[in-house]
Amino acid sequence: MRYLFPPFILCLCAAPALADTCKYVDNEGRTIYSNVPIKNARKLTCFQEPAPPPEAKPRSEQAPSGASDAGQKRVEPGTQRKRDDDRRKILEDELAREQKGLEDAKKALAEQQAQRTGDERNYARVQERLKPLQEAVSTHEKNISSLRQELLNLK
Repeated sequence: MRYLFPPFILCLCAAPALADTCKYVDNEGRTIYSNVPIKNARKLTCFQEPAPPPEAKPRSEQAPSGASDAGQKRVEPGTQRKRDDDRRKILEDELAREQKGLEDAKKALAEQQAQRTGDERNYARVQERLKPLQEAVSTHEKNISSLRQELLNLK
């Protein structure tokens, strides 16, 4: 008997997980979602568990790459070329803005590095004041690098 008790408790704990989740509205108009019936509440709908995702077929069972595109609509070459040109223009404009921002950030950093206030005898205070400016320069440099890589990836 003692050995049957733990599995029995586990079965009881797992039972609510198998129940459907339902939407109830009580007498005061509040919406309640529960997997157990609610007293003095009206049951509106029940929800089923989501279906598991379809299993991926091994590559050997999949259709050849040319046949898999058969169900998808293709974009006209002229339309795709226009989209690519628009994307290139947007990226080039963004690159120009980032380069301008980098120049401004470097200029502001240089001005602050040259300036030394009287209360900053400690070098740590100078570094603390310059840190946001250095981070701004670093961010602009990373953005420029990413934009250049995107432009290189375009056909």
